[in-house]
Amino acid sequence: MAILEVKNVDYSYQDGDQKRYILNNISGEFEKGKFHAILGDSGSGKTTFLSLISALDKPGAGQILFEGKDIKEIGAESYRRNHIGMVFQAYNLIPFMTAVENVRVAMSITENELPADADAVAYNLLDHIGITRDKADRTVNKLSGGEQQRVAIARALSTNVDLILADEPTGNLNEEMEGEIVNILKNLAHEHDKCVVVVTHSKDIASKADVIFHLKKGQFEDE
Repeated sequence: MAILEVKNVDYSYQDGDQKRYILNNISGEFEKGKFHAILGDSGSGKTTFLSLISALDKPGAGQILFEGKDIKEIGAESYRRNHIGMVFQAYNLIPFMTAVENVRVAMSITENELPADADAVAYNLLDHIGITRDKADRTVNKLSGGEQQRVAIARALSTNVDLILADEPTGNLNEEMEGEIVNILKNLAHEHDKCVVVVTHSKDIASKADVIFHLKKGQFEDE
C-alpha cells in the first residue's frame, strides 16, 4: 500500500492572460521499502513536484495523500515536522553547530515519540551512516561534502519518520561520494523499510532506483 499518493495534481502560474502549467494532472504512488527516483531535466517540473510533496507549496488542483489523508488536513507544518525527512543538495546544516547538534535540533522539534536518551540516538544514527564519534563532535563546516550529506541524512532519519525526500542529494559530490550516498538511501528503503523519493537529473542515479518516474513537460511519461 502506498504511504504517499499524488492524485491528479495541477500546478500552474498566470503569464499575462495565459495559464502556464508546470505540472498537469499528475498522479503517482510511493511505497515503503522502495527507492523511488523522479528523473527530469531542468525545467521539467521536478523541483515543483518535490515542493508539493514536502508541503512547501500547494497544488492548484488535485490531492496529495499521506497514509490516505490529505496533507491539507494534516497541516503543512505538522506534516513536515512529524512525517517527512528532507535531504537537500546544499545540505542546509547549521554551520556553527557540530554534527550531533545538527541532528539533535531536528529531534527537538518533532512531536514523534523518541527514545529518552536523544544524544545516544543521534550518535548511533551518525555512526550507522559512517560518521565516527570524533567527527560527530566537529562543527559541520570542518567536514567534507560527503560527510555533511551523511549528517543531513542522519538528521532526516532522527525524527523517526517513514518518508525521506531528497532533492539532488549528490549534486555537490564527486562520483565516489555519489555512489556512497545513493547506497545509503537504497539501504534505508530496503533494510529499514523507509519510503525514499529522490529528485534527480542523473540517469545513473535513477538507474539504481526500484521505481523511476520520468517527468517531462509536467507529466509522468513512459520512456
